[in-house]
Amino acid sequence: MMKKKIALIGYGVIGKRVADAIARQDDMELAGVCDVISDWRIQTAVKKGYSVYAATEDAQDSMQKAGISLAGNMADLLGVAHLVVDCTPKKIAAQNVEIYKERGIKFILQGGEKHETTGHSFSAENNYASALNRDSTRVVSCNTTSILRTLTALKKAGLLQSARGTLLRRATDPWESHLGGIMNTLVPEKDIPSHQGPDAQSVDSELDIVTMAVKVPQTLSHLHYWNVRLTWKADKKEVIEAFQTSTRITLINYSDGLVSNNTIKEKYLDMGRPWGDMYEVALWQDMLKVEGDELYYAYVVDNQAIVIPETIDAIRALTGIEKSAVSSIKKTNESLGII
Repeated sequence: MMKKKIALIGYGVIGKRVADAIARQDDMELAGVCDVISDWRIQTAVKKGYSVYAATEDAQDSMQKAGISLAGNMADLLGVAHLVVDCTPKKIAAQNVEIYKERGIKFILQGGEKHETTGHSFSAENNYASALNRDSTRVVSCNTTSILRTLTALKKAGLLQSARGTLLRRATDPWESHLGGIMNTLVPEKDIPSHQGPDAQSVDSELDIVTMAVKVPQTLSHLHYWNVRLTWKADKKEVIEAFQTSTRITLINYSDGLVSNNTIKEKYLDMGRPWGDMYEVALWQDMLKVEGDELYYAYVVDNQAIVIPETIDAIRALTGIEKSAVSSIKKTNESLGII
């Protein structure tokens, strides 16, 4: 079967990871990456051997002045691709959608865009089948992805009645923490529910969920606390077994020294993951508690990495190269070293 050619627009925090992940697959290939930047970030793409395209005329001039060898412009890239993954900032992505629609090319957006932009929001373990052969979808945000993974596992086990979560959100991405973020303060999101709960319902409308969020002065990851009402008075073993049905939830233990997000990050660096990325939800097994029909648990989310496997699965679903969610997830997991 001919490999599907995938265009990548936006070579930033998520884009560079998606590009590398695409390059690892045996049923798709990276047609090229497109951006407006001419600094070290896109120069890294050149060193990796990726074909680089300029998103605008101004970008083309600055990239050529920086000595970057260009394969063409954005229109050229879209002309050779079967599907485009847009990882640009949300205002730019929304503008690009019109271009994709005019060209009749399938496209995937990231969680910063509204559900209405594509009419479909994606989470591999929840609704892969509904994305098959669609023209577009939106891979939900890092926090929403983690919510769906954990609650879908409980729901499939018949354990989930309702869920209430509090999110401690990182202030900014690590690479740009010198540009902004917060220090010596906590910033609560003023609306309850915070946007992550309704966002999860855009994938699974049956979820009874409320979220609250607060921005905290660190950049490594997000931390979630959840209180779930169970459908019966289950025991801890039943809950653990439910979480273990997801290959993208990893159970960790506080007693092993994994007591914070920085120690968890260090573990994944030691494992040799690119950038120390953690594609899984890291859920504390020995912190998890069941009291009657109430479940309490906490986990860490790598905001830079968790959506990468989801994006690869979304490519397979939209292009129809893999009909089975289980098969796609397995292929993606093996390629990224998710065990």
